[in-house]
Amino acid sequence: MSETADIDAGQGDATSGYEGIPGLVVEIGSGLDEGIATVTIDSPPINLFTVELFLHTALLAQRLAADPAVRVVVFRSANPEFFIAHFDVAAILTFPTDSPEPTELNAYHEMCEAFRTMPKATIAVIEGRVGGGGSELALSFDMRFAALASGDHPGAVFSQPEVALGILPGGSGTARMPRLIGRSRALEVILGCDDVDARTAEAWGWVNRALPPDELWPFVHRLARRIAGFPAHAVGAAKAAVVRAEKGVEEDLLLEGGAFNGTLGGPGTRRAMERFLELGGQTRDGELRLGELAGDL
Repeated sequence: MSETADIDAGQGDATSGYEGIPGLVVEIGSGLDEGIATVTIDSPPINLFTVELFLHTALLAQRLAADPAVRVVVFRSANPEFFIAHFDVAAILTFPTDSPEPTELNAYHEMCEAFRTMPKATIAVIEGRVGGGGSELALSFDMRFAALASGDHPGAVFSQPEVALGILPGGSGTARMPRLIGRSRALEVILGCDDVDARTAEAWGWVNRALPPDELWPFVHRLARRIAGFPAHAVGAAKAAVVRAEKGVEEDLLLEGGAFNGTLGGPGTRRAMERFLELGGQTRDGELRLGELAGDL
């Protein structure tokens, strides 16, 4: 079965058309949750954003954007330690190093733009680590809410480790991060390649709110239900008006795509990515110390 066929609209119950998507579990709410699509990322052990998971997420974005029954989209993870670790570095090692300057948005940028521009509210709930391409996906959502540290759990942790690997955030990070947290903080994140805790992310505007774990989901549920209960045409029009205020995003994404392509063949880039994998990147233990691991490179 083709990837497109996996998520084609079907007939029958509210979840028809969203079943059997590898790595993604979609639930269309009813009753108090009517109009809310909750997408749970479930790709053990670390929710690595593989090419396959990316393709399914991109197709799902198209389906959700076109579904009149969906008014709010909420993304979460089945794994309390990881929202999405980052894009698959082993896959990046296979990318061509001689791509021409892009003249249109690449598929990753198109996916991120779908979540940014669809006429529904998009919300990411981040309880564990999110980095690289996973962070860029979350940055494309309308709102982000994070879990604070509690007990032995560090809560949400954010990072953009790409520069340590000889590349740059090429999935919309350089376009979105400065718009959210400002130039200086964006450069600290992107050039420093270190972990950022949920409380700092909240103070910087990276996330809307960072809440204790027992308060996070009650808050998100209440907000999602409120938005889903308002007239859909007004929600869509209001979001479109806000999106229009973000000038030059597509142009910046094109330039970012070209810059990313240019780094792929840079001196030491391939060795840095190979070294990342050798030191434990893309394993649970390595990813739980991602900021430290990036420094080791």
